[in-house]
Amino acid sequence: MLNWSNFISQCFNGLVLGALLALISSGLTIIYGTLGVLNLAHGAMFMLGGYAGWVAYTHTDSFLAAIVAGTLFVMLVGVVVERLIIRHFYDRPPEDQLLVTFGLGIVFVEAVRFFFGSLSKTVPPPPGLTGITPLGFMVYPTYRLALLGIVAVALLALYLVLYRTRLGMVVRAGIEDAVMVDSLGINVQRVFMLVFGIGAMAAGFAGIVNAPVVAIAPDVGESILVQTFVVVVIGGVGSFPGAVLGGLIAGQIISLTSIIDPAYSYVMLFVAMTLVLVLRPYGLLGTAGRE
Repeated sequence: MLNWSNFISQCFNGLVLGALLALISSGLTIIYGTLGVLNLAHGAMFMLGGYAGWVAYTHTDSFLAAIVAGTLFVMLVGVVVERLIIRHFYDRPPEDQLLVTFGLGIVFVEAVRFFFGSLSKTVPPPPGLTGITPLGFMVYPTYRLALLGIVAVALLALYLVLYRTRLGMVVRAGIEDAVMVDSLGINVQRVFMLVFGIGAMAAGFAGIVNAPVVAIAPDVGESILVQTFVVVVIGGVGSFPGAVLGGLIAGQIISLTSIIDPAYSYVMLFVAMTLVLVLRPYGLLGTAGRE
């Protein structure tokens, strides 16, 4: 039933979902913008973060330990994958890059299914963030409110790394012209490794902080990957601000459409993407891609 309270509640849900999509998409768009690789294993890395955090939580009963473990584990996976596999595909055709990352995603999913089974796992929120919080005009789950703040802090940290550090300056320069960066004597290969690790880390962090909201399962990253690519297209490929804006827009579209009929959530999301591609082929905040 559509009423004012339900509408506001769905707006909050859309804000939380949008912030989460923005965080995941920022990692994907950083990787593509710098390395030129569309990482189809990004959704599986989101899933890996959740499972790594769940393992840490079962051994420590600490949600903070789960966050640290999920984040660092996926960052390590990203670094190893880049060094051993992805680096050999930078000069290969785009379809080769898509196939190898798609294959990696399948390997990650089936490995998790082999070791942990297909049943979903749950990670409870910290004791201080359980229950609901009265907001005056409605009540809302406390952890979802906290999740919004957690993701906002993570996005701010990524922004500071990209726009206020030397590494970020090199990354942004690499997005514009990797050859020029290399000619300046900067070790581009090391930068690429760090960039892939940071992008994977964003997905892993999102995977574990979202675990108290949505149960973890081997295929949980599939729908997230689709939504993330739509977000990147809407916001602009290679644009960090675009990933944030696209995520917030996508979150509201999915959430508000669910009030009328959840079955049309993806339909409206792809309608929005199509309109953006027609009106602004490079996305809302994107620019022409690299040659």
